Amino acid sequence: MEIETETTNNVMCLLTDPEGNPLGAPMYFPQNAGPQQLSQIVNKLLNNEEKLPYAFYISDHELLVPLGSYLEKHKVSVEKVLSIVYQPQAVFRIRPVNRCSATIAGHTEAVLSVAFSPDGRQLASGSGDTTVRLWDLNTQTPMFKCTGHKNWVLCIAWSADGKHLGHKKWITGISWEPVHLNAPCRRFVSASKDGDARIWDVSLRKCVICLSGHTLAVTCVKWGGDGVIYTGSQDCTIKVWETTQGKLIRELKGHGHWVNSLALSTEYALRTGAFDHTGKQYSSPEEMKKAALERYNKIKGNAPERLVSGSDDFTMFLWEPAVSKQPKTRMTGHQQLVNHVYFSPDGQWVASASFDKSIKLWNGTTGKFVAVFRGHVGPVYQISWSADSRLLLSGSKDSTLKVWDIRTQKLKQDLPGHADEVFAVDWSPDGEKVASGGKDRVLKLWMG
Repeated sequence: MEIETETTNNVMCLLTDPEGNPLGAPMYFPQNAGPQQLSQIVNKLLNNEEKLPYAFYISDHELLVPLGSYLEKHKVSVEKVLSIVYQPQAVFRIRPVNRCSATIAGHTEAVLSVAFSPDGRQLASGSGDTTVRLWDLNTQTPMFKCTGHKNWVLCIAWSADGKHLGHKKWITGISWEPVHLNAPCRRFVSASKDGDARIWDVSLRKCVICLSGHTLAVTCVKWGGDGVIYTGSQDCTIKVWETTQGKLIRELKGHGHWVNSLALSTEYALRTGAFDHTGKQYSSPEEMKKAALERYNKIKGNAPERLVSGSDDFTMFLWEPAVSKQPKTRMTGHQQLVNHVYFSPDGQWVASASFDKSIKLWNGTTGKFVAVFRGHVGPVYQISWSADSRLLLSGSKDSTLKVWDIRTQKLKQDLPGHADEVFAVDWSPDGEKVASGGKDRVLKLWMG
């Protein structure tokens, strides 16, 4: 009789990584085992010298209680093997921002784009007044004003070594060649309303390759970690290009309307290159390239780089372009066009912002819907993640910024203060500050 009670108190479980690869064979866990005990087991099975924090998920629900309580609450049968997904968590924690620390005037028209440098020490803003301004964050004063544009500056992007800032006229998107592929950063790609994308070499100061093939405007562009370029267009397609000659490798079809936004699962590692939350500085491009490659490989793991596309057709697709030209999943649920899609730094989540006033959260590996964040009373224009993937920031037409907690799936902080629509938001890679800009022509900095 004793043996029987012993077995009923145990649950046969299989631990898998987010890609579904099992960690060893199925094994019995006691029902009183919670996340802490499971973390110890995973660290042991992976032979981690440094103990890492893990979160655990059973069919997309985070396990926050002992197994027995979870099974009882969710009426899960213990007859079959229970699959538990383990996911490494950031060792550091980012504080939610809760106050405006500075309001910076200077632009004479709407602020359309804001971007922190990869080390988080500088900030750039682009505006309808045709200028780009660089700000020193310690003194909160302008360092440079870049003039020369004849038109609105719609987007800006830093090279991952923090040396350059790229922009050209009527450009809808810019992306730099990853520093782990080439250091110092020399090449970037720009997407244009004219239907072409162009690769530029900063040292030669000219366009070296033209990627032509889209029949309508190119709306977004990403330079992937494997060295290919992805372009999304109003012609409803996404094209994949190689970057030595600019040949088209693949075409991703499926959207019924304009493609607005592209996101890569490795994006955070690509954007920050060698810089991480520790603030380490590097003495040479080679050292930087090596550190960036390590970070990229760590985030990528053994899986292919994933791409998410958001469209005017209200839907999103999850792709693995290196593996197939068919989408892995179609992600539906938004009631209006999808403005912005963004992977969390650890690649675990995808967030999407829409004109339907909501933000949706999806599983970054499977594309399955996880949660919806409601609270904005106007279209959501842009989103940004905290470096630890635990918080999400959104900026809206309703003039507010909001911070959402991924674990509780609730609003963490409401940040009013702008006098009009918030077009652009960015969370600094060091996690310490948030920048926002909008129709009221000011740049705001927010702190924890």
